[in-house]
Amino acid sequence: MTEPTKINDQLSVAAQISLDDLAALKKAGYTTILNNRPDNEEPGKLDPTTAEAEAKKQGLNYVWQPIVSSAISRKDVHDFQANLLRQGKPILAHCRSGTRCYLLYALTQVLDNGASPLALVAEAASKGYDIRALPMLAEKLQAEK
Repeated sequence: MTEPTKINDQLSVAAQISLDDLAALKKAGYTTILNNRPDNEEPGKLDPTTAEAEAKKQGLNYVWQPIVSSAISRKDVHDFQANLLRQGKPILAHCRSGTRCYLLYALTQVLDNGASPLALVAEAASKGYDIRALPMLAEKLQAEK
């Protein structure tokens, strides 16, 4: 596993994790794993059922919220935000590269808190994530109200 990227004290994002990473994540202090990868997104990835069983064995909460990057909806953003609010913290959200999770977080900030999309794009870029699609996607989702 690559080192998680800390967004704030409550949320970090990372690329795909392995079964062996769960014990290390527990040791690092995470309490919840939020998986944003759809099942069968890529051959050989850790399946959510196996990941959830091992996470529970390690004493971690596990949430599977599959998101397809090209089809992010307002409901997806709402559900992601609900998970951030109700799950134990800190949370590690992961997907194939971490970018989808970062984008979902940024969308919650724009849609729910009125944050500047361009400031969030710049912040993400400083942490190695390209979420340049954020302003256009946020505008599209705001129109879906």
